[in-house]
Amino acid sequence: MILLNGFLGFPVFRQTFGAPTNPNFLSDQRVYEISPAWQAGLINAAYAGQILGLMLNGLLTDRFGYHRIMVGSLICLSLLLFLTVFAINIGMLLAAQVLCGLPWGIFQTLSMTYAAEVMPVALRAYLTANINNCWLLGQISATGILRGFINVTSEWSFRIPLALQWAFAIPILIVVLFAPESPWWLVHHERHEQAKRSLLRLTQVRSNVHINADKTITMLRHTNEVEKYLNGSELSYLSCFKGTDLRRTEIACMVWITQALCGAALSGYAVYFFQQAGLSTEDSFNVTLGMFGAALVGGILSWIWLRIVGRRTLYLWGLILSFIILLVIGGVSTLKERQGTSWTIGCLIISFTFIYDTTIGPVCYVLVAEIPSSRLRVKTVVLARVAYNLISLVVNIVTPRMLNPTAWDWGGMSAFLYAGTALYCLIWAYFRLPEPKGLTYLELDILFNKKASARKFRQVQKNLESSGYFNLTQANRQDRGWWGYS
Repeated sequence: MILLNGFLGFPVFRQTFGAPTNPNFLSDQRVYEISPAWQAGLINAAYAGQILGLMLNGLLTDRFGYHRIMVGSLICLSLLLFLTVFAINIGMLLAAQVLCGLPWGIFQTLSMTYAAEVMPVALRAYLTANINNCWLLGQISATGILRGFINVTSEWSFRIPLALQWAFAIPILIVVLFAPESPWWLVHHERHEQAKRSLLRLTQVRSNVHINADKTITMLRHTNEVEKYLNGSELSYLSCFKGTDLRRTEIACMVWITQALCGAALSGYAVYFFQQAGLSTEDSFNVTLGMFGAALVGGILSWIWLRIVGRRTLYLWGLILSFIILLVIGGVSTLKERQGTSWTIGCLIISFTFIYDTTIGPVCYVLVAEIPSSRLRVKTVVLARVAYNLISLVVNIVTPRMLNPTAWDWGGMSAFLYAGTALYCLIWAYFRLPEPKGLTYLELDILFNKKASARKFRQVQKNLESSGYFNLTQANRQDRGWWGYS
């Protein structure tokens, strides 16, 4: 997904898919460019495909299950890559972007919801938060590959990086073939014996670890019936906007939209600031790799903070620190432009990226996976990602105009706009974002049904426990410690 943006700066890529800007010159003196309309079309084609893939994911996964859809999507992507790698004109490349966007959109949410359903409560946050690190690894890989081929003068400078996607897709496909189906999905479809077998595959790894599979499946069935009783048995996208699911959909969508509005878009333009500081293109890529490395360290540190302070507190502090850093970036940008100013802005962007990938980035995936009801989790997460993609389209249109000297020419003062949107997200999160740390899906169902205040989520939960509301949960704490379905 990231490669295409980098290819727009490759002369060979522009010559292959672009048109000469000075056609009267001899062929070896011509300058080739891809028109702004085609640039926007190529990038937005992938987004359009992803949005369509997201909506298909919500329909297909509920019907066919996680395993079949993941395997099918990987096979489709592996075949569609032939169109991308061997595209001979820009129209073929655009069509390939749309088609590859379909499995890309499915992967964006399917992995998260599957992770949330196959992991015990104690480990759920670590795996879902690690999705942010997976994105970072993809960014680091793409940036490193682009850096390695930047001086190649043949068409292989962009065809080889595109072909390298097979080096990831095929091994992942082989591993996924052996993955068990989600016990939750099997219970929702009344396939209880298969759910039990899947649960045993997920839990009985070591001889000294044992779980009462029958009791756990009973609790999954009970949670499923409770959700049907509270919110109805319908499993459509419209159901996400009814009853208590409306609040859960709002939270999931806003948490993901915050990723786009908190200023993270500026991190994508770090190379621009480093180039303004006088660095060469190669050195700018090198420093950007270092920035992504710092972000990866921040993602690992988030595992510690999630355990200590929880989701809500870490998310709020991330927004507070991001707001402050954005104000500082904007303030520095009002000073007289010089090399030291550009370096300061670049360092602040690295600091912002580290804070973002320690707090907002990874916590978003944890919250979006935990907040929805189990029956509507796939569709709720899909709607949240669609909302994020739609906001990202606007952000990707506005941000280049703010930074481009030939457009609005705001430069670093663009941070003031994102400071405002980050403040809005902070206010929303303070009043609307609850703390789901350590809560089972049944407990979350009850708390949302009780309309517990976001700031008093934990207090209401403790009050209900003391009144005996969670007696069944308390009676099975030992099982809950492992799986969390009691």
